[in-house]
Amino acid sequence: MDTNLPFSDKPRVVIVGCGFGGLQLAKDLAGAPVQVVVVDRNNYHNFQPLLYQVATGALEADSIAYPVRKIFAGQRNFFFRLADVTGVESTTNTLHTSVGEIRYDYLVLATGSLTNFFGIESIERNAMQIKSIPNALNLRSFIFQNFEKALLTADLAERQALMNIVVVGGGPTGVEISGSLAEMRKHVLPKDYPELDLGTMQIFLVEAGPALLGPMSPASQADAGRYLNELGVLVRLNTSVKRFENCKAYYSDTEFIPTENLIWAAGVNGAALPGLPDAVVTRNKRVTVNQWNQVEGLANVFAIGDVANLVTADMPKGLPMLAPVAQQQASLLAKNLVRLTKGEAPQPFEYTNKGVMAIVSRNKAVVDLPKNVHFNGFFGWLTWLFVHLMTLVGFRNKVVAFVDWAFSYFSSDQALRLIIRPFKRRDMRDDQGKRTAEHLTATAEYNPGPPAIQEA
Repeated sequence: MDTNLPFSDKPRVVIVGCGFGGLQLAKDLAGAPVQVVVVDRNNYHNFQPLLYQVATGALEADSIAYPVRKIFAGQRNFFFRLADVTGVESTTNTLHTSVGEIRYDYLVLATGSLTNFFGIESIERNAMQIKSIPNALNLRSFIFQNFEKALLTADLAERQALMNIVVVGGGPTGVEISGSLAEMRKHVLPKDYPELDLGTMQIFLVEAGPALLGPMSPASQADAGRYLNELGVLVRLNTSVKRFENCKAYYSDTEFIPTENLIWAAGVNGAALPGLPDAVVTRNKRVTVNQWNQVEGLANVFAIGDVANLVTADMPKGLPMLAPVAQQQASLLAKNLVRLTKGEAPQPFEYTNKGVMAIVSRNKAVVDLPKNVHFNGFFGWLTWLFVHLMTLVGFRNKVVAFVDWAFSYFSSDQALRLIIRPFKRRDMRDDQGKRTAEHLTATAEYNPGPPAIQEA
């Protein structure tokens, strides 16, 4: 019934997910009069903000991950189960998982978010994404596999499609991976592929809105656009990719960019669990919570982080899906759970905005702090490095990341250009099962020259 969890006379707090929110909550409950059970499909905590560096070969995968059991070694009230969660049954206080059922006294959803493809089936089937370490490793393999293929083809149109990269989504992830790819094109690829004319390689950043980094200040948006322009990234604003098939990223019914490499960073949904009342799950799959992060209508079920939709007067669309939000919610919830076990009233959550930042490339980053404080350039880059280095879990990971960054900075090189496991996409071929030159050149308009740059 309870997957061999030991019996305890203390209330059991089951936390689903060990991202930023779940990790912080379990840590803050150390020594509390509760039994803490964390359930996750991975046995490691994944530092998602640096996934793009794994995808571009700047960091090794295990430098941004840390074993869950090692994090909590010595925390006597902590237990971990490796499992997929299949649903929740609130009437019986039961969590259904792939390894059995787990009873809870308090349930905390810290399930994070999933990629939102907005119902575009061809993109969901064919695009690459960066939401997990396997995603990042697949993307790294796929990019370098396509450059190996580009060396072998005599078809110029096919070679162009193999080399072009289209990033969809102008948020921090899209901006950061576009900048990283541009640096790779300048410093790394010429060393590995001197036979290719990398001057013809194009990196596009496509954003449906009128500006990059939408939640950030106009100054940061403008700076990011300028930095990307300097790096040669082709930014297209007010543009949507409507479908992706036969090596073409269509941004209208007839216009397309020839590419094998489309990276989707355009949106996310909350990862709500099956079994929750329909009334509490919003259209983007986030779970509506009140000021105590309690799921509406369920007294002993809570949600924190990306999956939680907490609407405030200042943020009518809900709090942003950021790590600091999840961590602050987790810290207060840990205190509130202890209060509830004592029969005391919980305290309401108030988010403290400590700022947001995004890196574009070496010596180029943008930082927004409270009270309209903005800075950029080298100082912004140092700030970004320091914050992310300090936030990484584990001393070893901090050291490895620092050494890798220092090596890349002084050598202008990235040593992790490895195809560890070849990746094969499910469906990027025509109905006959083979790519043809017509698919790359006919039936639609494409101007091979660089399009006009639209600055943020």
